[in-house]
Formats: sequence, structure tokens, C-alpha cells
Amino acid sequence: MTDAAELPAFARLEDEIGWYDRKSRYSQQTFKILKLWTIVIAALVPLLTTFGIHDARVLASLTASIAVVEAVQQLNQYQTNWILYRSTCEALKHEKYLYLSTAGPYSTASDRKVLLAERVEGLVSQEHAKWTSNREEKGEGAK
Repeated sequence: MTDAAELPAFARLEDEIGWYDRKSRYSQQTFKILKLWTIVIAALVPLLTTFGIHDARVLASLTASIAVVEAVQQLNQYQTNWILYRSTCEALKHEKYLYLSTAGPYSTASDRKVLLAERVEGLVSQEHAKWTSNREEKGEGAK
């Protein structure tokens, strides 16, 4: 058996796992930071008013920041991307371990390398189709 690390399909698999893992973490962190900002500021504005801070510029700026942060979240879809990317990353990891264990479809495949390449590309294509569909549903088109 050829060392898996030498296979082009396996190298592609490793690259894709790394990419989806990084993008998922980034999207998760960004989503949580933006949501935390929204929650904190939304709670802070009434408290400031209650405790006598009535400077309209301060309150308007804080309130406007909520709208901007929510617009950025909607525009970039961090939560959706986090879930899509994590799902694809985990599916790719699953393929990796099936391949390395000669399990599942790899146990009876006549050419495991070809099957790995086809399945990895299928998973990546599915994720791209979901991403594109999500963007089209939001009226953004595939950018």
C-alpha cells in the first residue's frame, strides 16, 4: 500500500480539512464577537438612560452600532458559514479516517485512491453548492 501522505487526493484532503477548520473557527469567533457586542450594547443603552446619561450623541452612537454590527453579520453570514464549514470539515475528517482504516466504501473499492479523490471532491462541491445557494437566497449572488 502506498503511503497515504504521498497521494495527491490525500494531500488535497488534508489541505481542505485545514482550510475548512480555519474558516469555521474564524466564522464562529467573528459571529460570537458580533453577537456579544449587540447583546452588551442593547443592555447598556437602557441602563445608561436609567442612571442619568441622556447624551443623545452617545446613546444614538451606541444604538447605531447595533444596527451596523447586525448588518455586517447579515451581509457576511458568519453563523451560516461557521455551520457549513464545520459540517464540511467533519465530513472530510470522516472520509480521512474511513480511508486510513480501509473501512466503509474503501473496504471493497477496487481503487481506493480514485474513490478518495471522487468523494473528497464531491464533499467540497456540495459545500460550495450550499454556500452559493445560501448567497442566492439572500439575494447576493455568488461572489
